[in-house]
Amino acid sequence: MSRSVLVKAEKLISLGDIVGAEAALTSLVESDGDGALVVALEDFAAKDLLAILRDFDSSKESVVGLLVSPTQFARAIILERRYGDASHERLQATINAVVFRADSDPGEFIEAIGAVDGGCETLADYLSERAEIVEHFFRTGTFGYFDDGDEAAAELSDDERLDELADPDANRPFLSQSEVSDQDWMQMTWTLRYEHPEIFRDVLMILRARARAAEPDEEETPVRANEQRRPPGEPEEESAL
Repeated sequence: MSRSVLVKAEKLISLGDIVGAEAALTSLVESDGDGALVVALEDFAAKDLLAILRDFDSSKESVVGLLVSPTQFARAIILERRYGDASHERLQATINAVVFRADSDPGEFIEAIGAVDGGCETLADYLSERAEIVEHFFRTGTFGYFDDGDEAAAELSDDERLDELADPDANRPFLSQSEVSDQDWMQMTWTLRYEHPEIFRDVLMILRARARAAEPDEEETPVRANEQRRPPGEPEEESAL
């Protein structure tokens, strides 16, 4: 039965009926229980799973989103980049709805995402709009620019801070988890830094590389507003003086 349900869901997705596809998959839960859907999703195409997940969020819950496993979710969410959403709003909503769902362990999802190719890039996309705040949090342990930060951490060099990420004794939270439990980017950043430091380091390096790539080339001499570029090979005009 599960195979026929998957085929039906895939056809509905190809027709653009995401709600109908989600309802078809939900019928497995109603007939055979939660476990049947979890097992069936192992054979469900990641792109089709993502199509369903991104159509729902915390304001419109999906049974699929409530039952998808960390590994299944990781395989699907890395495909979000194919949609070309520059704002990453859909990515953020999808991750928040699943990773921070009730009774879940966000760490299991983060580990699964970090373990797949493109996973750290996807997490960097999720945090891209707040890259400067993530950097500030890495340096001070706080999210507010005017908050009192960790003075000991502030005195460290960048290399020393990076080295301490892997040291649980040195990498102690300045803010408690309860202070950042927004089920959104702050909780994600805190969890990455203090519970998954290796993944956090990779994500931070990606964000830094993107920031450098976005900077203008300082070696390039700007053209004055009243100065036009000559086509290649065209000789300079002689001065009239």
